[in-house]
Amino acid sequence: MDLPQLLFNGLALGSIIALAAVGLTLTYGILRLSNFAHGDFLTLGAYLTWLVNTHGLAFWLSVIVGAIGTVLGMLVSEKLLWQPLRDRRASSTTLIIVSIGLALFLRNGILLIWGGENQRYNLPVQEALNLGGVKVAADRLVVMGLAIIAILALHFLLQNTKMGKAMRAVADNTDLARVTGIDVERVVIWTWVITGVLAAVSGAMFGLITGGIRPNMGWFLILSMFASVILGGIGNPYGAITGALVIGITQELSVPWLGSDYKVGVALFIMILILLLRPQGLFKGMI
Repeated sequence: MDLPQLLFNGLALGSIIALAAVGLTLTYGILRLSNFAHGDFLTLGAYLTWLVNTHGLAFWLSVIVGAIGTVLGMLVSEKLLWQPLRDRRASSTTLIIVSIGLALFLRNGILLIWGGENQRYNLPVQEALNLGGVKVAADRLVVMGLAIIAILALHFLLQNTKMGKAMRAVADNTDLARVTGIDVERVVIWTWVITGVLAAVSGAMFGLITGGIRPNMGWFLILSMFASVILGGIGNPYGAITGALVIGITQELSVPWLGSDYKVGVALFIMILILLLRPQGLFKGMI
């Protein structure tokens, strides 16, 4: 496979990782939560999209339904788990252990309800275009376009809206933000809403470009997400986007030499390297 094709595939994969990694870094930056269940919420969004799509609803409308369901799932976990743990000032270790337990609960719930077989969306097969020797699939272009739109929308939200400024204030200092009159709980809810939408869209897009969804897909993506977040600077959404593109392209470029089975290993290697050489990441942390 030639270099232009690998770069194109890497951009598509990086765009998907970016959508998910932004939500992951927001939950850490605002909630101080390293959410290992994030990948399984991504899987939940993909399965909810598949469920309504195979019952006759158009794919893009199905993605909206999947996003709504994922957001509801995250809000339920907020009310039942994360809010009580924050009120009790639970340690970061406790939060990580609970998030791993939540990830196992979601993954096994998906296995119980829908089984372990790969599932496919109800979509016609489209032939890829050949542009200068590069096979350009329409779904990969859509994924990259959605990533660009999401990035621009997030930038506008954080920089130009009252809620975005409140989110940045809470990320900087939660107690000070509360003293100055910011409704911290409202910021938390909006953080979960944004995170849920991005996770569901990312999951649906991953299933779209890979030809199917499976119960453990989010678990295999979570390492790439964390690698992107650490590479870009923990808590920095713009850094997470940059890190995700680097991770996606590097993973695809490694395929001719290492094979596709070692993509996750490449992400792990980059994450370890960054932690050893520049633990703060490439960019300044926090929103």
